[in-house]
Parts: sequence; C-alpha cells; structure tokens
Amino acid sequence: MEGRVVLITGAGRGIGREEALYFAAEGAKVVVNDPGVAADGTGGDAGVAAAVVQEITARGGQAVASTDSVADWDGARRMVETALRAFGDLHAVVNNAAIERNTGLADLAEDDFDDVLAVKLKGTFAVTRWAARYWRERHQAGDRADRAVVNTSSGSGLLNPLPAQAAYAAGNAGVAALTTVAALELGRYGVRVNCISPSMARTRLTLGVPGMGQEPPAGGFDPLHPAACAPVAAYLAGADCPLTGQVLSVRGGTVAVGHGWSLGGQVSKDGPWSVAELAGKVKELRTDDPFDKLAHALSGALGATGRDRLQEMINTLLDQP
Repeated sequence: MEGRVVLITGAGRGIGREEALYFAAEGAKVVVNDPGVAADGTGGDAGVAAAVVQEITARGGQAVASTDSVADWDGARRMVETALRAFGDLHAVVNNAAIERNTGLADLAEDDFDDVLAVKLKGTFAVTRWAARYWRERHQAGDRADRAVVNTSSGSGLLNPLPAQAAYAAGNAGVAALTTVAALELGRYGVRVNCISPSMARTRLTLGVPGMGQEPPAGGFDPLHPAACAPVAAYLAGADCPLTGQVLSVRGGTVAVGHGWSLGGQVSKDGPWSVAELAGKVKELRTDDPFDKLAHALSGALGATGRDRLQEMINTLLDQP
C-alpha cells in the first residue's frame, strides 16, 4: 500500500476504522470519511473521523478527514476531491459505510427502508461513480496506474439474511451485484472492483446478534474483532492483486470465495493474515471470471465469443450517447 491514496467510507468506527489504521500502517495515504452518525444514521459528530486521523498521524501516517455523507450525491463527489486536493491522486476506494433500521417488514416504514439503502447501496454507487469519472479521465490521458474499488457487503444479505433486516439485507445483496457490474464496466480503465462480505464481526451494528456480545478471549486472536477484515481489504486494494469481480467472505481467520449465493473454496488461519500470506493462499482457490460468466450467459444469443470481443461489445454499449 506504500504511497497509494485510499478513500475509506464509514472509517470512523468498526471495520472501516480498522481498515483505515491498517492501510495507513502499510504506507497508504488515507481519506477517513465518516459523518459520525449513530448506528441508525441519525445525528452526527465530526470528531469521529478526526479522532481516527489523529491516531494515524500520531503513528507517523498520513490521513485527512471527510465528514460528508455517502448518501449525498455532492458529498460523494467532495470525498474524491478531498483525496485529490490533499494527496494529488486516488488509487482505491473502500466502500464501507452502512446504517441499520431493524424492524419487521410489515412495520418497516418507507423512510427507514429508503435511508438504509441510501447509505449502503446508493452510497456505494455514488462514491464509486465519482471515483470512476476521475479514473476514466486519467486513463484517457494515458495514466495506467492500478486502481481498485473494494465494496463491503455482509453475510446478512448473501448467506444468512436475518429477520427484521429486510432493508439491510437488500442493500448488501445489491452491493454484491453492483460489484460484478462495476468490474465489467471499469476494467477498461484499469480499475479492479471486488467485495468483502464480513460475517460475525463484532461492531456496533452486530452487538444485538446472539453471541456477538461475548467477551473476547484473553490474549491471542479474537476471531470476532473487526480487524480481521482489514488485511483482506488491503489485499484487494493493493496494486499487485489480480482479482476483479470477486466477493470474498471473511469470518475471523477464514476467507472464502463467493459463488453467487454460496461459498466455494476457503483458506483459514488461527490468527490474523498478512497481505502477502493471503495473496499466496487465495491464488490457489477457484474464482469465477466475470467476463467468462457473462460470455457463457450470452452464448445462446451470440454464440461463442472471446474476452476481447466481449470487451468490445461492452465498450460499444458504454460509449453510446
């Protein structure tokens, strides 16, 4: 991550905070985005993002704060501009922001549903969209730097959607689908798009889930600690990662490849991964190339077509006025 500029949303607490600290320790320049809202999205506290920035800089790292909401279209644009203004470039975006409004579907208000999806799904789209506009301009200008998006879904959306989480589950499932589409579209600009799907990570959004409030083990590795997600996100955001269009499930020291709504091969470790260790192990697992999947899905209508031809078709579609 040395020298890479990374924008991390929802970076004031939980998984996002651990990612910001980890990325900075690995040499990244970090935009810490968090408006400091409560778990349900209400309120706001600029000091939340500022505290993480202070922690990073106290350790010798580089970071700036952003307090815009990902649900605000112009706010998403300003986050990207903050990275460019502070550090002169943007190499990776980690979309982590989320809120919850947990109510049974029959009682869930329209505003509650809309607010959850505005942060989780629209927010992921909005920040990625503004970053993609910048990256497209850089690519057209001849810049071939590696760019990456790391989205954040959840096991409560892909593997085990929970009752009273209709909005949260729908938003997270949508993020996983958006990941594949973005990978297919943005590859032409040198942008890789992947997703992590944490499961059983102890954050303020999961403390109400049975078993999540248990005391961590005394010493040693805590598999429920949100820090377990950070090296996985760093691997996907790093310049040497070959993956795109993938969803990696993270549960403690176990990382598994997602295949639609099910899990494929996995690697496990009784402790935190390093990026180098994870890179060596994940390459042994079977992953589905999104281009190959799309070519197979379209083969009935188009006949056999190679990757280059498929990319030409995608480019033609995207270049339409």
